[in-house]
Amino acid sequence: MKSQALIFLGAPGAGKGTQAREVSEHFSIPQISTGDILREAVRNQTPLGLAAKAKMEAGELVPDEVVCGIVEQRIEQPDCERGFILDGFPRTLAQAQFVDRMLQTKGKGNPLIFDIQVERDLLLKRLTGRRICSIGGEIYNVYFNPPRVEGVCDKDGGKLLQRADDSEETIRQRLVAYERQTRPLIDYYRRKGVLQEVDGNRSPEAITRDLIDFLGKA
Repeated sequence: MKSQALIFLGAPGAGKGTQAREVSEHFSIPQISTGDILREAVRNQTPLGLAAKAKMEAGELVPDEVVCGIVEQRIEQPDCERGFILDGFPRTLAQAQFVDRMLQTKGKGNPLIFDIQVERDLLLKRLTGRRICSIGGEIYNVYFNPPRVEGVCDKDGGKLLQRADDSEETIRQRLVAYERQTRPLIDYYRRKGVLQEVDGNRSPEAITRDLIDFLGKA
């Protein structure tokens, strides 16, 4: 794979985190989570971290210039030389435009965007059907990967729980919010000719094989 930035878009439940992790491991490139590097900057008390901490403690959103600055510092590290994956970033059009300017300035070219598209009914089943073991944290799905005994973990007998934010009403709200917030990004990247649409209705393994094959030839 040539050195470049990769960005995975997709609604909640589309599997973008899973695919980003698999691609990261296969090509030995870092998966950069904005949440993780933000917390690290706060913990290390960097100037940008302190600015972010002040906003978070005040219950305010961290400004774009702070988040973008922390992302820029992270991709300057040596492990990003061979490429990297941005996880959870950009989320807004302004952030996407910042990423483009930053990469061009550093001579890294355009990012490559994968939009993992999944039918709405399948997304709902993936999320509303999710159950998590109260003891070991194993994940099941009542539709696709049910336990042998309803409500009981196969491994340790723990009770299987549904997260509060996996209720159907909450998920529908999250999907509407995602569509509203992300549509401008998808349109922006499509116009730039860097958007790859991925059929996310298939098995995770099939999607991973196609992504790795595509990137190996890109």
